Amino acid sequence: MERARIVALSWDGLGVPAIAGRLGCHPKTVRRWLHRFNAGGIDGLGDRPGAGRRRRITEAQRSVIIALARSEPPGRLARDAGGELSADDERGPAQWTLDTLAQAARDAGITVGRSQVRRILRAEKVRWRHTRSWATSTDPEFVPKASSPGRVVAFARESGVRRRSWLGPGACCGAGPAGTGGLRDDGAGCP
Repeated sequence: MERARIVALSWDGLGVPAIAGRLGCHPKTVRRWLHRFNAGGIDGLGDRPGAGRRRRITEAQRSVIIALARSEPPGRLARDAGGELSADDERGPAQWTLDTLAQAARDAGITVGRSQVRRILRAEKVRWRHTRSWATSTDPEFVPKASSPGRVVAFARESGVRRRSWLGPGACCGAGPAGTGGLRDDGAGCP
């Protein structure tokens, strides 16, 4: 709007200092818009493209990268109806990393590097690393066992690594404030 007023006031015969004083802008601003109008007409008053390098990938390509990060990796193991573990593509990644996402994008025809994938995902607040529990069980009573007090919560296998058991409330063994429960080492006494 200011640009059009500058041109209109110039047509009315006002000089650059008078236009600047009337509109409350700097005389350089008035000169710039008058020069652009004289060079390009009405189109010269429009916005020019922004400064800096343009994006190398399109919004559609960014969307593909984001969709890849939100999808299941092709090498992730899953149980089928028979209970067997299998993957869609056994040579594919079991979990997404920045390198595997960048490679999958390149396989899809998008020229992109690892750092650019990271910038895209962080800008969109998309997580490529998903935390998931490694402790899974096919036992239908797994959840009730884990949540009931006094039951064992296994942190390690029977491979010589010390196991930890959860003591129920009121059975503190020096691992926490009295009455809150605590951890003890099985077979090794209290810590």
